[in-house]
Amino acid sequence: MGVTCFVVRKGYRRRRISYALAAATVDFARTNGARALEAYPMEPEPGKEIIWGELYVGARQIFAAAGFTEVSRPSLRRAVMRIDFAS
Repeated sequence: MGVTCFVVRKGYRRRRISYALAAATVDFARTNGARALEAYPMEPEPGKEIIWGELYVGARQIFAAAGFTEVSRPSLRRAVMRIDFAS
């Protein structure tokens, strides 16, 4: 299973809603028998501007807070994160 996108309505951004969505996604996947869950978040470079729509995939720290660990880094700004569930 993969987490590909979070969309938070404009008036509700910067309220840590994505953190709650990531945690709920982990609970849902675990409850419904997923063996693992992957996410492909962006990590903006310090001091660099974020391009519109770039963080729809979520930021790395959101998934880390939900229990994911980084398994690879295909580019400087993109991480592959994974959480494995006990079978």
